[in-house]
Amino acid sequence: MSKAVTDATFSADVLNSSKPVLVDFWAEWCGPCRSIAPSLEALAEEYQGKLEVVKVNIDENPMSPTQYGVRGIPTLLIFKDGKVAAQQVGAAPKSVLKAWIDKSL
Repeated sequence: MSKAVTDATFSADVLNSSKPVLVDFWAEWCGPCRSIAPSLEALAEEYQGKLEVVKVNIDENPMSPTQYGVRGIPTLLIFKDGKVAAQQVGAAPKSVLKAWIDKSL
């Protein structure tokens, strides 16, 4: 199950994580965000222990997406050692997301 991260917890949960973290920048009103949610949940289970999957609601937490130049959603960023290691913008099938994660880890 992916965890909700806020602007207040972003640094602790994402930047200071000992594991790579996939951040899903999303919003309630975003259809494509909702369409990839089940795939992200499945991938969170699959990569448990290797990759943390978290969600940032951009409407409730405007600082984090602004800081990382998020213009469209869904935007997925993989952070390693506190830095952005990979970016995926837009909805994609689970197989594409999995390949992207594998390439990025």
